[in-house]
Amino acid sequence: MIASESTYRDALKRLKCLVAIPTYNNAGTIASVVASVRPYTEDLLVVNDGSTDQTAEILASIEGLRLISYAQNRGKGHALRLALKYAAEEGFDYLLTLDADGQHYADDIPVFIRRIEQNPGALLIGARNLAADNMPSKNSFANRFSNFWYRVETGQRLSDTQSGYRLYPVKPLQHIRLLSGRYEFEVEIIVRAAWRGVSVENVPIKVYYPPAEERVSHFRPLKDFTRISLLNTVLVLYALLVYYPWRFLRWLNRENICAFFNQHVFQSEESNLKMALSMGLGICCGVLPVWGYQAITALAAAHLFRLNKVVSVVFTYWSIPPLIPFIVYLACWIGTRLFGLSVELSTELSTFESIGVSVVHYLVGSCVLGLAVGVVTTIVAWVIMTLCKRGGSHA
Repeated sequence: MIASESTYRDALKRLKCLVAIPTYNNAGTIASVVASVRPYTEDLLVVNDGSTDQTAEILASIEGLRLISYAQNRGKGHALRLALKYAAEEGFDYLLTLDADGQHYADDIPVFIRRIEQNPGALLIGARNLAADNMPSKNSFANRFSNFWYRVETGQRLSDTQSGYRLYPVKPLQHIRLLSGRYEFEVEIIVRAAWRGVSVENVPIKVYYPPAEERVSHFRPLKDFTRISLLNTVLVLYALLVYYPWRFLRWLNRENICAFFNQHVFQSEESNLKMALSMGLGICCGVLPVWGYQAITALAAAHLFRLNKVVSVVFTYWSIPPLIPFIVYLACWIGTRLFGLSVELSTELSTFESIGVSVVHYLVGSCVLGLAVGVVTTIVAWVIMTLCKRGGSHA
């Protein structure tokens, strides 16, 4: 922990933390924001993202600033990329960012310092009070929207994913490849950081929302919301097709499997039949031709039929990348046989080109295969649990 006699300026220096303020047309507030941060750090970077007002002249008149400036506006994401690159090149371990519009209070910097001392290497996001006075309703909706998709994409919960008041660990983020360069950058970077095992946490901060007539916002509702939606589509698909299967494979060891069955199966109060049906449902959904959405399909079906959601979702992950070619091949084989065609067992049928020739056969075959393995799993699981005299209500 930070010694009480140490100043926060010394703490930021000891942490090798650069403070950065991206700005675009904030001539009315940039000077006061810089002045409020100055008592806390000697290392202050301002990235002028192509401002067309008096921002450049104001920054030029302030001594001792680290400054990156360019003529054409490239978006906040680009400005933050440059700040992270600059911090890495200058040997900083952390980058603390806050907005230039006056919404963030510099006296919240100690909140970030105290938390990062407790959890080094974390990515910290300031959590705003969404019930604060003057909080724009569109901000509340956008934040809830972003929080929901962050949880879908990472399996983690945050109360605020859109605040620009953040502390980034520089080294873990250096080689992350990002798709976005504008407003949606702040969404993508925390998702990809979480995928890399970086701890992403909220810390409480204050926020100032001026009256509507005084607000300066560069958010373009149609364009930016569309870009964020497209980004979330890509991230969700990647999470379902790559991240969750990869995480499941890493989790898949004898100790974890035994712990899972002990907690969610053997100690569950649900009946043997209900538990067996949950397993069968998950196995079935893992085969259905809804690649990338098997877990969501199982979750929805388990909720509809009041089965064990956790067990159903976990059992979909038997359909993982090493087994997918075999599942696809078997589904195609079953489909062609159902349509009265003969098919030779050949690995060429597992290519996407051959599947595309008879997609109807594949779709029908996968549904039949899913139903068959689901029924078999249900029967076998019920028999085993009954013979083992597993506990549970109405067993």
